[in-house]
Amino acid sequence: MFSGKVVGFIGAGNMGEILIRGLIQSRKVTRSNILACDISKERLNFISKTYGIKTTASDKELIKKSSIIIIAVKPQNVDELLDRLSTLSHEGHLFISIVAGVTAEKIAEKMHHESGIIRAMPNAPASVLAGVTALYPGPNIKPADLKRAESIFECVGTTVLIKNEALMDVVTGLSGSGPAYVFLAIESLSDAGVQLGISRSESSLLAAQTVYGAAKMLLETGKHPSELKDLVATPGGTTFAGLKMLEKCNFRSTIMEAVEAATIRSRELGILINSNNKRKEVRSKKSGVRSEPGLRLVSD
Repeated sequence: MFSGKVVGFIGAGNMGEILIRGLIQSRKVTRSNILACDISKERLNFISKTYGIKTTASDKELIKKSSIIIIAVKPQNVDELLDRLSTLSHEGHLFISIVAGVTAEKIAEKMHHESGIIRAMPNAPASVLAGVTALYPGPNIKPADLKRAESIFECVGTTVLIKNEALMDVVTGLSGSGPAYVFLAIESLSDAGVQLGISRSESSLLAAQTVYGAAKMLLETGKHPSELKDLVATPGGTTFAGLKMLEKCNFRSTIMEAVEAATIRSRELGILINSNNKRKEVRSKKSGVRSEPGLRLVSD
């Protein structure tokens, strides 16, 4: 599928490293065909020594050598990065951005008009190969490009195709922020066990494995959550007593409102990032100061 194509990472922070490790472990791409770039020399040394891949301090060098470029930098640095790389992009380049709040259209405006753009939103469980990544195919994306993107992110979990980019903010509120909601639920279950006499270590294991098992059961059976819930909740039993209390305390609507609140905040941050970047661009033009190429890259 990759047939000797070089996969380049602009930004070798947490998620960049996770994807590099996933690609190597999957053996879909050889180490010699993975290239990483980052502003931090220490970070590049660590990545090179740990994973045995090539690194460079120049994002321009990376884009010249790579066919598939994964953009994994801080949102506030995207405009400057795209300005530097715009003249080097060409037909056949595939750009995959995991930068929150930056649209595929924004990236396409700066790149070659025939470069392919995909926006991706992975989540934290990718670090244990159990993540889920939403993919939005932007301009000039061929079926083979989408397959390559899916293959990259399937190294660290599974993928979901999103056809309306506006829904990527919902993805952020649901699967991006979702692990934190689950951690809070696990912590609460564990606290309840401790309060009622179980040791902390035993209670935490019971809670975590219960959540893991329930999720695995849902995914492997393909049944609706309500159907599985009814399998556990026998009439007049203990589970019904617990579910009644959760409903009384608006558990379901609270979770829904949390996802909605995170989605709204994601939209607000996207607007704020774009606004700040525009102000920086105006100030730069007024002052006539140009940053030195290749020295402002910041990883996630």
